[in-house]
Amino acid sequence: MRVLTIVGARPQFIKAAPVSKVLRTKHEEFLLHTGQHYDDEMSDLFFRQLHIPAPDMNLGVGSGRHGVQTGAMLPGIEAVAIEHRPDWLLVYGDTNSTLAGALAGAKLHVPVAHVEAGLRSYDRRMPEEINRVVADHVSSLRLCPTHAAVENLVREGIRDGVENVGDVMFDAFEQNLEIARRNAGALAEHGLEPGAFQLLTLHRAENVDETSVLARILRAVRESGKQVVFPIHPRTRAAIAAARLEVPDNVKLIDPVGYLEMLVLEENAEAIVTDSGGVQKEAYFAGRPCITVRPVTEWVETVEAGWNVLVGTEPEAITQAMRDFRPSGGRPTLSGDGRAAERVVAALATRCGSNS
Repeated sequence: MRVLTIVGARPQFIKAAPVSKVLRTKHEEFLLHTGQHYDDEMSDLFFRQLHIPAPDMNLGVGSGRHGVQTGAMLPGIEAVAIEHRPDWLLVYGDTNSTLAGALAGAKLHVPVAHVEAGLRSYDRRMPEEINRVVADHVSSLRLCPTHAAVENLVREGIRDGVENVGDVMFDAFEQNLEIARRNAGALAEHGLEPGAFQLLTLHRAENVDETSVLARILRAVRESGKQVVFPIHPRTRAAIAAARLEVPDNVKLIDPVGYLEMLVLEENAEAIVTDSGGVQKEAYFAGRPCITVRPVTEWVETVEAGWNVLVGTEPEAITQAMRDFRPSGGRPTLSGDGRAAERVVAALATRCGSNS
C-alpha cells in the first residue's frame, strides 16, 4: 500500500509521528511537507524530537493569506500525487494543508483519508471549521478520535467510511511523556517550580490580530496575579510588537518550545490558558485544568467532563477562571487506549483498493 501523507503545521507533525511509525513497518509512505510552518522551532525541531522521517519533499509555501497559501499548495500536492499514484492521500486535522491535500486528492480521484475527522465547533467564522468540514465531505475514509466526532458526522448525513479509531495525539502523548520527563530541562531552564505557574498559549487570528481583544486578554492575565509562562507564537509576538502592547510583569515570555518541552510545561503547570485545540487535549491528557480563551470548542467532551472551561475573551471571566477554576471529579477516558495509529493503518489497509 502506498500512502501520500500531507503535513504542514506542528499539530500535524505530532499526529503523523505515531501513524508513520506503524505505517512504515509494512507499507510505503511519501511524506509531503507543505511548509506552512517553516522555521526550526515550529517545524524541524518537531521532526527531530518525534523521530519523524525527513519529508520526501517540502513545498516551502510559507505564511500568507488563506487563499494564497492554500492555492500555493495545490499544484505541488497535485504533481506529487500524479507522479506517485498513491492508494491513499492522508491528511490530518484542520489546517490549510489539510484542505489543500483533501481538495487535491478529491479532484484527482485519489481516495482521501482524514485523521481527526468529525470535529465541529459549529463556528463557521473559524477557518479551521471550514477546512475540517470540507475535508470530511470530500474524504472516502473519516477516522474519528471520539464517539462525539462520529455523531457529528451522522448529523451531517455521513455514515459510510466512518470509524472511531481513537486519538493519535494521545498515542503521541503516551509514547513521549516519559522521554520528556527524563530529557527535557524546561522547568530549570526558565526558573520554574512545579505547580507554581500557569501556562499560556495564544495564536488564533481572532485573538491576536485584533488589538483590542489581545489587549483584553493580556490585561486579564495581569490581573490574575498568577505567575505565567508564555511560549509565544511568532504571529502573536508580531501582533504585540505592532500594537506596542505591554507584556504584563507576571508573564515570562519564552520562544516556542519543542514537543517534549511542551509536555513538561503542561504536566507541571497549575493550570493551562489557551486558544489551541491541541493544547486543550494535552491539558486533559496531563490532568491539568484548562481555561480556553474561546467561546466554543471542538473538544466539547473535555468541557462536559469538567476539566475545561470556555471563558471567551472577557477579562473578568479569564481572570476569575485563572484564580478559581479547578476540575471536580474524575477524568473519564475520552481518547482511546493509545493504539489509534494501529487502527488508522489497519483501516487504510483493509479498504485499500475498494475506493474509486
